[in-house]
Amino acid sequence: MLSTVLIIDKRKELPAKYKKCIDDSQTKVIISSLLKDGLEKIQTRQPDMIIISDSIEEDLGDFCRRIRELTYDTRPIIVALSKSADTKDRISVLEKGADDFLSEPVNIDEFKTRIKAHLRREIESNLDNKTLLPNQKLVKKALKRTLVAENPAVLLVSVENLDNYRTVYTDLAADKLIQTFVAISKSTLDENDFIGQLNDTTFVIITNKYSGEKLASFLVFAFDTVAPKFYSETDSKRGYMLLKGERYAGMRANFVSLCIGGIIEGFNLISTPEALIEKLLSIKNLARIPSGSNYVIERIKLSGDGSIVEDKPNKSIYIKEKDDSLNYLIRTALELQGYDILSELNETSQPSVIIMDSGDDLSELELLRKIRTIPNFSETRIIVTSTVHNKSAILDSGADLYLPKPYEISDLIRWVEYFIRK
Repeated sequence: MLSTVLIIDKRKELPAKYKKCIDDSQTKVIISSLLKDGLEKIQTRQPDMIIISDSIEEDLGDFCRRIRELTYDTRPIIVALSKSADTKDRISVLEKGADDFLSEPVNIDEFKTRIKAHLRREIESNLDNKTLLPNQKLVKKALKRTLVAENPAVLLVSVENLDNYRTVYTDLAADKLIQTFVAISKSTLDENDFIGQLNDTTFVIITNKYSGEKLASFLVFAFDTVAPKFYSETDSKRGYMLLKGERYAGMRANFVSLCIGGIIEGFNLISTPEALIEKLLSIKNLARIPSGSNYVIERIKLSGDGSIVEDKPNKSIYIKEKDDSLNYLIRTALELQGYDILSELNETSQPSVIIMDSGDDLSELELLRKIRTIPNFSETRIIVTSTVHNKSAILDSGADLYLPKPYEISDLIRWVEYFIRK
């Protein structure tokens, strides 16, 4: 469902008639017979269109101006209905904020066509050019309505590693991959569901609480089933992408995956769309795994009054370098940058980055393979430096980056900063 229309009209029969002619699977119509109730619905439902009849107690033009002041940030379409056909009345109401003026009695077919034309123009001006999905403006409106809806579920879907995929396979291939994800999503939604786009890689799906988790599970399965078709045979066999370009040459990257965070309860404790998005992002981050798609759904709101959890980056680093002078140089440079250097590596350690010399005969790669089997190091990024220029062997052993010797210390520090930020 894309559009919400609010009719403010004291009468009984005509607003019901108007609702019947424009209410459908893409448009939800709400009727309010009281001004106070209408103003409240404008705040909570953020309608895309407000149809106002001159049956209200206030002057029609003044009320349109009042709504414009109240909705300066969302700017709904305002259609005025009046028994007057006087040109001066039309001009006055339009100048005070209305987008259209219809004199009653109206031809019901003309009424329906005008309303649908206004809504169509509003929607089409807020669609993403590539996916044709509602953009951030419409997504936030939909989330605002969700906060007062019955039994909703909201999923935030992030397409991970797309920038790396774009670097390797071009913008066109990345756009095709996103369009495939959108097609999969649309095929699973019914007419009452909503899907929109916050940015190039982040999407919001609104459904009901009974379908939320099933939908997340299906999207993860379907995307991971289809995604391998978007890689070359070499990358598919290798199990990762090899980045290109002067800056990223020698760096491996995981395949594209979906990371989904969802909420199906506790909306009454969230007050704004922005707070809802922030919460969904934090839940989505819990779903991240080293490779493959995953989802996390929050069902019950757990809170600790007055408690604050600060997300501090892990800045611990382990260095395994045989050259003592180079080891000292790397350690000193990183300590000056504020990093914590671990003195030893064991199964209880949790370094953010490991810098490892592969040895003159690549003998240290066996240790690298063992490290990759330890669950505690699943999030650790490993930079392998080597005088033996065998990029494939090093990356296949589990390295995230191959850095040939000799290298600049500044380049090494830049890569450490990059991995810790990621």
